[in-house]
Amino acid sequence: MKKSKMHSRSKSSGQVIVILIIVLGLVGVGYWWLRSTKQEMAREGKQFARDAAQRIVVQRDINFFNAHLSPQARMNFPQSAQQDFFAEIAKLGPSAGTIDVKGEIEFNSQFFEPHGNFQARVNYPARYADLNLAISHPVGRWQIDEVTFLPQRER
Repeated sequence: MKKSKMHSRSKSSGQVIVILIIVLGLVGVGYWWLRSTKQEMAREGKQFARDAAQRIVVQRDINFFNAHLSPQARMNFPQSAQQDFFAEIAKLGPSAGTIDVKGEIEFNSQFFEPHGNFQARVNYPARYADLNLAISHPVGRWQIDEVTFLPQRER
């Protein structure tokens, strides 16, 4: 009788260890997935900021701009303000050289709600201008939350 009690205890403790290993494996896979998704989102955010700077300043693509504005930015940039914004950019003429975009993506809650602030220096023949972008990825796609274009005085 004693022998069968000991045998069932060792069998149940072996099952607990197997379940514990499976749970730890699932937690590890979940953490790896969250971490790799975070890195991918950071890469996508940086690429979106570079593309946005290129499409706004060099290509002057008002359709791209309008399609990627957040709801709040759309209220801050009605159609007339968008026209004025692009007219200000067009006054400086074509940019000279590549656009240097700097900034980082940050996350609220460690892995969720990515957002970033980026600064782009745009060189023109007689001067330069700074483009500041605030972007986020609330659900489904990257969007522009805020944008400013600050031309510098002529050299």
